[in-house]
Amino acid sequence: MANVVVIGAQWGDEGKGKVTDLLSRSADVVVRYQGGVNAGHTVVVQGQTFKLHLIPSGILYPDTECIIGSGTVIDPAVLIEELDTIESLGISTKNLLISETAHVTMPYHRLIDQASEERRGSKKIGTTGRGIGPTYADKSERAGIRVLDLMDSEVLQEKLNWTIIQKNVILERLYELPPLDPATVIEQYQCYAERLRPHVVDSSLKIYQAIEQKRNILFEGAQGTLLDLDHGTYPYVTSSNPVAGGACVGAGVGPTMIDRVIGVAKAYTTRVGEGPFPTELDGKLGELLCERGAEFGTTTGRRRRCGWFDAVIGRYAVRINGIDCLAITKLDVLDTIEEINVCVAYEIDGQGCNHFPSSAHRFAQCRPIYKTLPGWQKSTAECRSLEDLPKQALDYLKFLAELMAVPIALVSLGASRDQTIIIEDPIHGPKRALLDANGAPVTSEV
Repeated sequence: MANVVVIGAQWGDEGKGKVTDLLSRSADVVVRYQGGVNAGHTVVVQGQTFKLHLIPSGILYPDTECIIGSGTVIDPAVLIEELDTIESLGISTKNLLISETAHVTMPYHRLIDQASEERRGSKKIGTTGRGIGPTYADKSERAGIRVLDLMDSEVLQEKLNWTIIQKNVILERLYELPPLDPATVIEQYQCYAERLRPHVVDSSLKIYQAIEQKRNILFEGAQGTLLDLDHGTYPYVTSSNPVAGGACVGAGVGPTMIDRVIGVAKAYTTRVGEGPFPTELDGKLGELLCERGAEFGTTTGRRRRCGWFDAVIGRYAVRINGIDCLAITKLDVLDTIEEINVCVAYEIDGQGCNHFPSSAHRFAQCRPIYKTLPGWQKSTAECRSLEDLPKQALDYLKFLAELMAVPIALVSLGASRDQTIIIEDPIHGPKRALLDANGAPVTSEV
């Protein structure tokens, strides 16, 4: 039995959906512990593409229990649309469970989010405009609507009649937007409640019971380490805690119940939205990575900014999350490049820096110090073992493992499930991998 947290080791979009989907075949329960519909996972199974936002990737396995935890924020309209889409494709959603204490995104959250971002002008953060930040803000202000409120018609009416009056003041006076009609919103959300009611549970209790039964549990984070509210490139961050520690809070389990943390990182680096990005590439190479990697957001369709692999933020992610093994994704995107750079350190004000700076202003001043490695200029799409990889590709992976001082357990070479080299199963396998923390091959079989 193992309880494993899967986190993004960069700015999100690292391929966590595929990794979670792969590991879900060994998991009995998959828990989404934070974030909202601003996140998106793309999973390709037998040529069919599934775009998931709130529903955990494990839903594609009929016997896997999927839980949306209390640390998430739920937009019922989007969740219901996602349920309908999944079911129309022949996938059962009977095993989907929703935390009764998760907070609910309301229409005023979306309106305030979009209007606030527009008012920022050149200082915009890069929010998706889905109302996630305002939902978490209401949660912190103890003025939020929770799923259990949605299930009680009288409580919902009482809370919304008061809340919408307050929010209308903001919408009208601050943003010059038309007010919302409380009766219309209440009626709409009562309909949502009936659709979701069969799925609503005490999720923390369900997870605890699964742990007692020694079932394998996979905790799935959204976004990535550098977008964490407390530990990311603030203020260019999300409104929750994607880091591994967020799994305990968002799922409602104690830290002693977590056995492993797997960090997912692309073989290069991408970022969506605003904020500093030291290794960002302009011109033809950036375009090449974007096109070959299909770097467009699952949720928004926004083009992702692309750059070389940044080992400084990688080491930071290892430290912040306690990562004990890595999944490297999209290695195949680098197949055609003659020389590949890896950022091993920064230069700030003429001095070397090996650590990620907390200040976004200081981070913007960082200049990457690169180590150049030879490319392999061969297709890796059909490789299914380390031995199949070109020597230069294997050397590249070993170099990343050495820089981050963490073994590599999985290597992804395309969008499909089968385009993966599984070096170690982080759930059933021992705490070892064929690339050790020093980047040296291990000869023992898994």
